[in-house]
Amino acid sequence: MTFQEAAEAVHADLVTLRRAIHANPEVGLHLPRTQEKVLAALAGLPLEVSTGSALTSVTAVLRGGRPGPTVLLRGDMDALEVPERSGLDFASRVPGVSHACGHDLHTAMLVGAAHLLSDRRESLAGTVVFMFQPGEEGCDGAGLMVKEGVLDASGERPIAAYALHVNSALVPRGTVATRSGPLLAASDAVSVSLRGTGGHGATPYLANDPLPAACEIVTTLQTRVARRFNPFDPAIVTVGSLQGGTRRNVIPETVDMAATVRTFSPQTRARIEAEIRAVVGGVAAAHGLQATIGYEPEYPVTRNDGAETEFATAVVGEVLGEDRYHMLPEPLTASEDFSRVLDEVPGSYLLLGACPPDIDLADAGYNHSPYALFDDDVIADGAALYAELAARRLDAATVPAI
Repeated sequence: MTFQEAAEAVHADLVTLRRAIHANPEVGLHLPRTQEKVLAALAGLPLEVSTGSALTSVTAVLRGGRPGPTVLLRGDMDALEVPERSGLDFASRVPGVSHACGHDLHTAMLVGAAHLLSDRRESLAGTVVFMFQPGEEGCDGAGLMVKEGVLDASGERPIAAYALHVNSALVPRGTVATRSGPLLAASDAVSVSLRGTGGHGATPYLANDPLPAACEIVTTLQTRVARRFNPFDPAIVTVGSLQGGTRRNVIPETVDMAATVRTFSPQTRARIEAEIRAVVGGVAAAHGLQATIGYEPEYPVTRNDGAETEFATAVVGEVLGEDRYHMLPEPLTASEDFSRVLDEVPGSYLLLGACPPDIDLADAGYNHSPYALFDDDVIADGAALYAELAARRLDAATVPAI
């Protein structure tokens, strides 16, 4: 029986797990109910299971019956603070929280891979580490798991690491997409507080209004980035939060802003902070305001190893079919904390299209949308692909050179 056939045999159980996680989403680093479900789903398998201290992670180590190196597989488990408007009968029961990024599918796929590989343990040429990770959505859960030793869980560093991520709109259903080199952007967080003098809206000349300055900063940042950075080594600055004031006729004393920054090279990433500080400081000074600026580096660029990506795409072609692989022509501007793992271990991050077949890809809700929908039928493909990547990579590493 192939891994694909074995995955189809347990597909119903994996769908049940995915839907149970979907209906009870948890955000951040502490996912006790999700962790409980994962531990229950792994119970009885020949795994060495440990849990995290700073987060409710699960690390499971499967030692094969034949000697060999270690391969790591990652699946993230956390949800988002996004209300769900999918209309599904297993939709989120937690107001304002949902699995709008499909991590519930990743968790089910990785559980499936653990079952598939456990069934082949005696023939497995090495060790597989299953990394069930909380806190991907802005909490750097991968970084915390690395600090807590996930990369050394088997007693030696993995020779390769792989992660799958479903996509509800970008990639056709059942298609795997990736590229060598930079795949996803680095991300940084910016916070700005402008302080002036509040007053009555009828007498703005008696106050020092920070709102016009905040608006000027938003527009100036867009111009500054467009004029100061090479479009072939881009930077993106998006102000996603602008908060100030309580009533239409009251000038606020302070305005707070928050932005995300995306870059693809160390040089541009190093420059962008200085450019943002120059814009905010200059505009604030021109308006006679006090400015407090916070700049927090988040995730590095997610960079796929060339050899590991070539291997992974060959596996996709052999297992799923050549027509189900798509090479991305350019990187995407989303970010990922699996970059923490890829900074330490060569590996590859793959996208798996999961748009339901009855929805036009062009009209589908994108990941993080309240309307994002994911097709359960890709769970078996994901579980089988995880298992094939691990088993074949271990076999490739133990084949004697001629």
